[in-house]
Amino acid sequence: MNNQEKTKQLLESYYKGFAEKSGWEHTIADDFEYIGGDMTNTKPLIGKAAYIEVIKRFSQVFTAMRVVNMMIEGERACVIGNYDFRFPNGKLINGNVAEIWTIKDDKLQSLRIYFDTQTFVANSKK
Repeated sequence: MNNQEKTKQLLESYYKGFAEKSGWEHTIADDFEYIGGDMTNTKPLIGKAAYIEVIKRFSQVFTAMRVVNMMIEGERACVIGNYDFRFPNGKLINGNVAEIWTIKDDKLQSLRIYFDTQTFVANSKK
């Protein structure tokens, strides 16, 4: 199996578990690097445990997610995910998130996400 096929299988496993909010953690590298949620801060959050904590909070806001598009080039990928959000203020919003991945040693090594942070923050307040 080549790198592109391995990357696709790894991402499919991650997103299946992520959509179900369970069973995705095994795909993440111990020294995982995450950048997202605050585009003014480009310093990565380091570590699998730290990323799991981010996702615990994020999972409280999204009710469903679907992969819209997955573009893979070897051990790099760009995924467009479509999310249904239910915010603490009661507002329901559907939005896309661009998710840029790197893979190393058959694990997801890093993720950088891009989305409408202004709308997200504005609706995250009760």
